[in-house]
Amino acid sequence: MRFKTVAVLAPMFAVVFALAGCSSDNSMPDTGGATSISAGGGRTLGVNSYLWHATLDTLSFVPLASADPFGGVVITDWYSPPQTPNERMKVTVYILDRSLRADGLKVAVFRQTKDASGGWADAQVAGETSTRLEDAILTRARELRLASGGS
Repeated sequence: MRFKTVAVLAPMFAVVFALAGCSSDNSMPDTGGATSISAGGGRTLGVNSYLWHATLDTLSFVPLASADPFGGVVITDWYSPPQTPNERMKVTVYILDRSLRADGLKVAVFRQTKDASGGWADAQVAGETSTRLEDAILTRARELRLASGGS
C-alpha cells in the first residue's frame, strides 16, 4: 500500500517541482532578501522576500487559504490532483528567518484519502515530501535572488 501511495503522489510532486521554476515576475528590489512589509507605509516585521515569493511561486497551482507576509506563513487549501480525486493534500509553509537559509524555512504537508463512506481520513505522508518541497522553494528563492542581481 505504501508503494502505491508514493506512486500516486509522485506525479503530483513532479508538477510542484516543474512549477518551482516558473514565475510571472522576477523583479524585486535588492534588499539583501529581507523585506519589511507594512500596511501603513511604516517598517514592521520583515520576512525574506525571496523565500516569500518562491513559496508563492512553488505553490501557485494550489489555492491559498491564508498568506500572512507579516508572520511569514502560507497555508494552502485542500487540493486534489485530477489524477487522484480520492486523495487530497494541504501544505503549510513557515518562513522563520530574514536570511535566505535552509533552516529559515519549514514545510508541513498533510494528506487525506477518501474512505468507503466518502469521508476524508488522515493518511501518512512520505517522509521526503516536506524536504522536497523545501528544496524546491529554496531553489526557486536562489533563482529569484540571482535574477534580481543579489549575491
